[in-house]
Amino acid sequence: MTIELRGLRDKEWDAWFAGLEWAFGGVSKAPEERALWQELTEIDRSLAAWDGDRSVGSFSSFSFRMTVPGGTPVPTAGVTMVSVAATHRRRGLLRRMMRSALQGFHEAGEPLAALTASEQQIYGRFGYGVATRAMRATIDTARVRVAPPAGADDLTLTVLPPAEAAARCEELYARLVPTRPGMLARQPGWEKLPLLDPPRERDGASELRCVLAERDGELLGYARYALKPQWEATVPDGTVLVRDLMAAEPAAYGALLRFLCETDLMSTVVLRDRPVDDPLLHLVSDIRRCQLRTIDRLHVRTVDVGAALAARTYAREVDVVLAVEDELCPWNTGRWRLSGGPEGAVCERTTDPADLSFEHVRALGAAYLGDASLAALAGAGLVRELRGGALAPAATAFSSAVAPWLPHGF
Repeated sequence: MTIELRGLRDKEWDAWFAGLEWAFGGVSKAPEERALWQELTEIDRSLAAWDGDRSVGSFSSFSFRMTVPGGTPVPTAGVTMVSVAATHRRRGLLRRMMRSALQGFHEAGEPLAALTASEQQIYGRFGYGVATRAMRATIDTARVRVAPPAGADDLTLTVLPPAEAAARCEELYARLVPTRPGMLARQPGWEKLPLLDPPRERDGASELRCVLAERDGELLGYARYALKPQWEATVPDGTVLVRDLMAAEPAAYGALLRFLCETDLMSTVVLRDRPVDDPLLHLVSDIRRCQLRTIDRLHVRTVDVGAALAARTYAREVDVVLAVEDELCPWNTGRWRLSGGPEGAVCERTTDPADLSFEHVRALGAAYLGDASLAALAGAGLVRELRGGALAPAATAFSSAVAPWLPHGF
């Protein structure tokens, strides 16, 4: 049968989303979560593949603005809700949807696309590189102590229902967005995502709580968390599940982490999706008992090489010609002269000989936010030095003072 690929219509959302749920294992979302995703779906940015009246493929994107090195928020297509029915694989359907979407991002003037991958191996072939990583810590609080920096004892900590503190927490989040590459400015409606707490998905944990850290009435940090009580015979052995932790200063971060780690009847604190340079690495007494694990998080693709590279700043002055081959986005193929530094940059087409060659466009996405070093990518054969001495200064220029970080999924 011929598969019809076209834009999604409002009345088709339920069938389209049901097909997505089946592709991801067949477990339906809680009604509250399903309703929120329907509200957030941008219908005019969504594709549907139909085999007759059956939804066999889905693809959507959000119109985000992502912080890049230098603090600028850059229009970014947040690719999401991608699926192909098991019965319709190996027919090129995902490639058709991806090619159509990239063309649309290009025409809309979005220089970047980004996604979180259910399976990392899928998206490299479409030009997405792992641009941020996330760290998970499982802290044994019976053996680990937190030593917060000076000023932590001057803060007032208050626990509230998350909804009561939501507006103030969103204001603080917005202040912090420009401080780290990879962070997303939340569009209207997205402030509801951190508050989502369906009872049926708590798996024995309490309802969500929010602790605020304030000084003289100014909010300087917050953490949303739940408690999962457990007993081994008569010994309390519960877990603190931290959903998010944001702080505007070191003292606030330290005070919040200490509070979480000293919760009564709990012996473990689990923090997920933390930046790989998270302050906890330097505040705990025994890092070996924190069971650290790092995974890939945000995958980035340069949709328009010139606009993307000109949108960020660089750690040092750089003047380098880059050779790019891009089969899916042919407008990127060619040589580009990148000139700039800490104050800004320009990136324009050139006929000059290339200094560095990106052997696969995904390497450019991996390096873009400053997490993956150009030198490391060269060691993997994904970047090639064509002019002696060009790699080292370019690698330094592309670096970021702080690790890029995606605080929440999409």
